[in-house]
Amino acid sequence: MTAAFMDLVDVTIVNIAIPSIQRTAHASVSQIQWITAGYALAFAVGLITGGRLGDIHGRKRLFLIGIGGFTLASALCGFAVNPEMLVASRVLQGGMAALMVPQVLSIVHATFPAHERGKVFGLFGAIVGLGAVSGPLLGALLTEWNLFGLEWRPIFLINLPVGILALILGRRFISESKAPKALKLDLVGVALVSLGLLMLLYPLTRGRELGWPLWGYASMVGALGVFAALVAYERRKAARDGSPLVELSLFRVKSFAAGIAVQTVFGVALGIFFLVWTLYMQIGLGWSPLRAGLTGVPFSIAVSVAAGLSVQQLVPRFGRKVLQAGALLMGLGVLLYLWEAGHYGLAITSWQMAAPLVVMGLGMGLIVAPLTDAVLSEVPREHAGSASGLINTVQQMGNALGLGLVSVVFFGRIGERLTQVQVGPAFVHAFQYALWWVAGIMGAIFLLMSALPKRPAQHVEGAADEAPALEKEAVLVP
Repeated sequence: MTAAFMDLVDVTIVNIAIPSIQRTAHASVSQIQWITAGYALAFAVGLITGGRLGDIHGRKRLFLIGIGGFTLASALCGFAVNPEMLVASRVLQGGMAALMVPQVLSIVHATFPAHERGKVFGLFGAIVGLGAVSGPLLGALLTEWNLFGLEWRPIFLINLPVGILALILGRRFISESKAPKALKLDLVGVALVSLGLLMLLYPLTRGRELGWPLWGYASMVGALGVFAALVAYERRKAARDGSPLVELSLFRVKSFAAGIAVQTVFGVALGIFFLVWTLYMQIGLGWSPLRAGLTGVPFSIAVSVAAGLSVQQLVPRFGRKVLQAGALLMGLGVLLYLWEAGHYGLAITSWQMAAPLVVMGLGMGLIVAPLTDAVLSEVPREHAGSASGLINTVQQMGNALGLGLVSVVFFGRIGERLTQVQVGPAFVHAFQYALWWVAGIMGAIFLLMSALPKRPAQHVEGAADEAPALEKEAVLVP
């Protein structure tokens, strides 16, 4: 959970500190873009491979390597002597996160019996909500405090004590687990999935800054061909030696396939909302980073509370209706926010935003923890790492797609040369337009959720049913 929190915070904490980095490190616009994009690309590209390496060599081992490397990369970021070193260190940090993060869900799936897993996924959902909003708040505080005159550097250095503690405790308390049958790393699969994701995500990440060049569209279309080649190769690989990188048989599990679709579209909604929301508050309304960060606290609390309740109490009784209720609640919160943005305009206050944020947070909390539960509920343990990597990868792809769409649904509504007086109203209008898109996506998610299982498998299974399976698969390694 500590590792998951570190990753979530690190994804969001940097954005708040970008102006300070640009000013003190004398970074160019291109370098500033790569400080954020380098991490995201390395993370997304390496997730599936990181998950499979855990299945092969041991999830605890890969987790400890990942968290150790992530901590080292954080130190290199904090002590970077120039922008080039910072960019390289961020790429390394993303690659180490790709080794670390897939093992989190895999270790949970392989270690806990079915009837206990729901509580852990409830905690995971709470961590997701807390990390999503506490990152900007923590970044704002550390940047404004300027500890020891270090400016932006503490946003990376704070990972050092946390990472070292997680490394010590993980080494002592986590049980080793791996796939019960010997697997080999599919190097051709690694090359194809890395190439396909780079061809898709690089243009999405840099498209707006580069003016959406023709080669970007060609690259995204070409990515579809690479993914088609990947599917064909992985089928042959599975038939030949049973060690494909992407276990295509997982998509025959209805709950997994439906959950992956929901996860992807949900990532798009979150990718749009969080970036647009930050720009709306800091540029449109002219709020400080600290005020913007504090405004998100009610959202974070609501997500954490609802996530715990959903898995432990609501889903066992009402099944997928809880997730569908979450999608409707999020949509309702977005519509309420949309009305308030138009009604109050530039005079809107933080406390007026609290109501729609709490409604949205409750809705998100009802989704994030049970969704992970539903996706993994019927996945065989030997493929837990591959499944976990896929879940994280499609979420990152969804986020990247959402960030790419921001240029269409937000910046596309803002004029090129605005006077100081025009900036505020233009951003308010663009924010409202973007919220219509988010509301529409939440409606699509509600419909997609009808394909999820009515009740996740582990909530109806007893411990007695699970014990023979654990013994038979012999997943845990002493």
